[in-house]
Amino acid sequence: MKSKNTTFLTKVFTFCAAHQYGNKKWTDKENWDVFGKDTRVHGHNYTLHVTVTGDINPDSGFLVDLGHLKKIVNEHVVDVLDHSQFDKDIPWFKGKQPSTEILVVFIWEEIVKHLEGCILHRIRIEETPTIYTDYYGPTND
Repeated sequence: MKSKNTTFLTKVFTFCAAHQYGNKKWTDKENWDVFGKDTRVHGHNYTLHVTVTGDINPDSGFLVDLGHLKKIVNEHVVDVLDHSQFDKDIPWFKGKQPSTEILVVFIWEEIVKHLEGCILHRIRIEETPTIYTDYYGPTND
């Protein structure tokens, strides 16, 4: 479903979570060579940007019910990830590296299936002040 509008609204959320990189098929040295000290459990104060688009309701002037958006993101993402070691605590991550590149896909999948009245446009997750990942959903190849 494509929107005729080019208006985008972004809501920002925060959570704290930990993760640990490593490939079980590799030696300790290979893991260290690729991941360095991130082979140890470590955490981040993540900032999550959820951007939606859609048609603006002419009566309210809004393109999304913010209460609905906040409820979905808090219930299905923030409350799940906050204070977790998500690569260990969340079954979806089994067999996957807990990188921000993978984390944005998890977040997208958790939000998009519950969202109503607007279109999910982008997920941005900031892991540190200098690293963030954007995801615009699966491609239609």
